[in-house]
Amino acid sequence: MANLIEIRDMCKVYNPGENEVRALNHISLDIGEKEFVAIIGQSGSGKSTLMNMLGCLDVPTSGSYHLHGKDVAEMLDDELSDIRNKEIGFIFQGFNLISSLTALENVELPLIYRGLSKRERSELAKEALRKVGLEMRMTHKPSEMSGGQQQRVAIARAIAQAPPIILADEPTGNLDSHSSVEILEILKQLHEEGRTVIIITHDPGIAAKASRIVHIMDGQIYKDEINSGEDESAIRAELAKAQENVTTKVKSVRHHEEDDLVVESYEEAPVQEGTAGSGYQMPESVEYTGTETDPNKEES
Repeated sequence: MANLIEIRDMCKVYNPGENEVRALNHISLDIGEKEFVAIIGQSGSGKSTLMNMLGCLDVPTSGSYHLHGKDVAEMLDDELSDIRNKEIGFIFQGFNLISSLTALENVELPLIYRGLSKRERSELAKEALRKVGLEMRMTHKPSEMSGGQQQRVAIARAIAQAPPIILADEPTGNLDSHSSVEILEILKQLHEEGRTVIIITHDPGIAAKASRIVHIMDGQIYKDEINSGEDESAIRAELAKAQENVTTKVKSVRHHEEDDLVVESYEEAPVQEGTAGSGYQMPESVEYTGTETDPNKEES
């Protein structure tokens, strides 16, 4: 199996210096084409920062990231935008749907930036919504749908352009158990169709559905395993054991402006991930006109 993703000795450091936070600490990771991988870790483990790197939403402080054999660090902004638009389908915990648009219009929106005609966009969006079982909800707005239905719209938006990589950040985090099962079944189906699926999660039950589980904590991968079918209780126990073994001193400095004193205190707490490059966010509102990127382009 060819490597789709190759990461070597990657570091991501926020606030370099005395109070630096090393969100990723010399990580190396290979992910092959058509793999189904779960990256699991507790809050502050570095998993979201790693997701930002995988999705070309942020750049590492050091180390290398090769996608399809190309060094991401050498790519221009336009090239990175093309990768995010064509190579990677993003699924976020918060859905990131535009409230003023229908399900169909939300799915069509990213396709506008690919220069497709209105007819092409409509056909691709409708097919994606059918694939996730929302053919009867195409004209509904997010406020008229359940959380599970909104997440299925988000999945349809991610797969409409048929990207080879699906990157899902806590895709069931805001859903009830029934909707979560439905979403995981859709992701499993996408994997079976030949896509590389990468799930970022803190939930052992979600990770247990993947074919491979990568455990991350304190910015380091401490276990990388093929899922042999162990149940979620075993994965949960592994997380708990690792969490017990590592605590980090966090230094907090409180400035007193009145007397110019600086008081230093220390407390036990997990490392918090950096917030820079936290990911692409859909705008809160967009006026949808359905017009072409190129007004001179003829309908196909």
